[in-house]
Amino acid sequence: MTYIDHLPGPNADLWDWQLHGSCRGQDSATFFHPEGERGRARSLREARAKAICRSCPVLMQCRSHALKVGEPYGVWGGLSESERNEILRAKPASRERELERVLVAAM
Repeated sequence: MTYIDHLPGPNADLWDWQLHGSCRGQDSATFFHPEGERGRARSLREARAKAICRSCPVLMQCRSHALKVGEPYGVWGGLSESERNEILRAKPASRERELERVLVAAM
């Protein structure tokens, strides 16, 4: 027997922001690199993805989500994998400063 009071709450409140992303309907290959992509090709693809992110109405929610859950791949909230990793690897005090800098820069 399933007990309703033990079921998780609706996820819509947590994920609805994704419905409003500028990336919605775009080719996911713009945001996620193919295996082996390096150098100039990767830089150009990331620049295209970040250009889409710049005008996104949910940029901050996307960036916050990616940092909170440690998204390992792709451009999220205008940050590449390496940019997110750099923020997450920072010591707690410098991580807070870097997060604040990144959030302010996005505005």
